[in-house]
This record gives sequence, structure tokens and C-alpha cells, in this order.
Amino acid sequence: MISADIRKKHTFSPAKSLALSFLVLIMIGTVLLYLPFSSDKKVGVLDALFTSTSATCVTGLVVYDTGTHWTLTGQIIILLLIQLGGLGIMTFSTLGAYIIAGKLNMRNRQMIEGSLGGKHIANLGKLLLAIVAGTMIIEMSGALILTFSFLKHYPLFKAIYMGVFHSISAFCNAGFSLFSNSLENFQNDIIINITIMVLIVTGGIGFWVLFESLHLLKNRSEKLGLHSKIVISTTFVLIFTGFIALLILEWNNTLSDMTFPGKVMNAAFQSITARTAGFNTVKIETMTNSSLLILLLLMFIGASPGSCGGGVKTTTFAVLSAMIFSRLRDQRQVRLFKRGIPEHVVSKSIGIIFIALFFLTMIIIVLLITENPGSSYIPLRTLFLEVIFESFSAFGTVGLSMGLTPLLSFAGKLLITLLMYIGRIGPLTVALAIAGRKDLRLRLAEEELWVG
Repeated sequence: MISADIRKKHTFSPAKSLALSFLVLIMIGTVLLYLPFSSDKKVGVLDALFTSTSATCVTGLVVYDTGTHWTLTGQIIILLLIQLGGLGIMTFSTLGAYIIAGKLNMRNRQMIEGSLGGKHIANLGKLLLAIVAGTMIIEMSGALILTFSFLKHYPLFKAIYMGVFHSISAFCNAGFSLFSNSLENFQNDIIINITIMVLIVTGGIGFWVLFESLHLLKNRSEKLGLHSKIVISTTFVLIFTGFIALLILEWNNTLSDMTFPGKVMNAAFQSITARTAGFNTVKIETMTNSSLLILLLLMFIGASPGSCGGGVKTTTFAVLSAMIFSRLRDQRQVRLFKRGIPEHVVSKSIGIIFIALFFLTMIIIVLLITENPGSSYIPLRTLFLEVIFESFSAFGTVGLSMGLTPLLSFAGKLLITLLMYIGRIGPLTVALAIAGRKDLRLRLAEEELWVG
């Protein structure tokens, strides 16, 4: 009895295990990027930590230009961090245990299901194999297509390296690029744009949705589950809404010199990349304020559960929207696709939104203090927008930037690093890892309260 209590006391919860696994990988990456072989120039510990966190949390915000500052070794380390962070370090470790033992224990199952959005999965071992194998196939296919496109500009081996790097970065929704201005030089290249967009979407809808969609293609008699329906429909609505908004708002601005097909393609690209990817084909800092607000909303929502991306997730947004709609119609039950959503899921969605806004608000306030350039009215107003944009980008693990990141102070880099970490593992996971889970079965007497 005593030994059981001791084991229970020293066993990490799934939330703590997930948080710790990313933290360990970030620390390993920090050490590797700090060592001389990663860069020809001196790299500070904080900058190594920032870059390692950005890569592990598949964000894409950088203090140094990836293609010029880091050596080939440093770039490969960043790429490995992106791959491990994108799929989740526990996915690889648990897969290894499954291959060796042929089965998963309850603890490994809970950890993986937690990292995949908390969904109970019957054939979890097969799903892990499918995730890793499917990821390799998708990334290799993307790399092959991109390599042929890059061959028009670079020699063979460099084109191959460019193709592999950007394919992995796109599928993992990392947004790291070997080009100083991201993909601005390729804004008219249809093949590169479409390939990157497809990789971003497939990496951002969640591994379970990909698995279920592929299974549906093989067995057409089955139907998509509620989770997959919500993810796919919400993803489409967000991409299409963002595309229309950016096309209209940027028509005479960043898209003004492009042909009509070019405007359509680049508006669609920015709508997709704003969700969690971080690549850009136009200069973000020159976009209109209304467009930046659209990007902020898309970055805050982010990708889907169990994917490579961050944010509050598409399903959270869908459930909250359905709840508001049901309340406006005076319906007691929240419904989506003719199915009722459990109350605990609705409460969890509200909690995620609240905790996310709380973390963002607190860190933005501190950033506005630490990054204060002086008392000039105009610079302060500019800083206000830049800080908010960079913070939402970090939390959504997007990586889009208005140029503030390389100029951040010591404290500012630490705060953005923290936001990237929170955004990747999820605000609720952070809260549970800190506070723990307490199941209070005792209910108190209830009393009516005036609200609204």
C-alpha cells in the first residue's frame, strides 16, 4: 500500500509529462545550438534558448537569420527540433516502446492520447505507426516537388536540401525558412505556393483527422466522426473567410502590383499560413491594420487538436461559436452536425479561451513595459501593435513577424519564449501541469446569480 502511494506520488500526470517532454527537448536543443559547431559567430545562451524553443514549438520566430547565421550543422539541428517538436517527442518514444514490446501500457496510452487532443483511440499503436509513416511520405512528396521547383534557381544538392528543409518546416507548421525574406521571392511561383499551402493544411488538421480521412477513402461505407467533421469544416470556413477578407483589404496594398491570379494565390497563402505556419509571400509590416487584425484572429484560433500547430484550436472555436448560437436561440444543448456537445467539453472550451487570453494579456502588458522605447507618442503606438502581433504569433506558434523579434530585450525574449512554449503544449495543459487535477466529487448547494 505504501509503495503504491509512493509510486503514485512520483508519477507524472499526462499534462506534466507532455510539458516536461517539450522542456527537455528545448534544453537539449539550447545546448546544441550554443556550441561553436552550430554557428560561426558567438551565440548567447538566451538566443540559443529562443531559437531552440521556436523550433521545438514549431513557431518560426527568429532572432537570427536561419539561412545565413547558422552553419549547416546548426540548420540540421533546427530541422530535427522542428520534426521532433512537430510530431511530439512522446510520439517517437512511445512508438519505440510499442515496436519493442508490441503493446502500450496505460501510462503511455494516456500520454499519447493527451498529446493527440485527449481523444480515446482503440488502435493507438497502429495509429502511431501510421502517423510517423504518413508524415515521412507526405514530407518526402513535398520535398520532391519543391526540389524540382528550386532546381530552376539552385544546383542539384542545394535544391534537394532546400526542398527537404522547407517541406518539413511547412508540414510541421514551423515557418522556418532558409531565405531571409521567407518566400517573398517566390510569390509568383504556383508550384511552390500550392505545395507549401497543402503541406501546411495537412500538418495542421490533426493526425487523427488525416488517419480517419485516409481510412474513409479505403472504406467508403463508413462516415467521418464528429471530430473530423468539425475540424475539416471549421478549417475550410476560416481559410475561406480569411482569404476573402485579405483579398479585399490588400487588393490595392500589398497585392496591388500582382495579376488577378497572383492576388488570389497570395491572399489564400496568407490566410492559410496565418493559422500556424509563419511563411509569408508579402511583407507583413506593410499590410493594413484591418488585415493585421484578421491575421491576429486567425493566429489566436490556430490549428486543430493533435496537430503540429498551436493556438486555442479549431474545435474550441467551433464549440464556443455553437454555444453562443445556441444561447441566442435559447437552446439548452449545444449542437454541431446534429449531435449534442457534452457540457464538460463546452466548459473546457470556455476555460481554454479564458486561460489563453489571460496569459496573452499578462505577457503583453509586461512586454509593453520592457520594450518601451521612450515617451514619444507615435513609437509607443507602433510598439503597441507590434507587441500584440508578435505575442499572438508566438502563442499561435505561427511565426509571422512585424520585425520586432530581433530587437527584443533580454526580458522580451524570455517572455516570447514562454508564450511559444505555452502555445505549443496548450494553455490548459500548462494550467493542469502547474495546478494539477483535483476531482472534487462533493457538490455544494447551488444558488442563482445575476449575470450579464
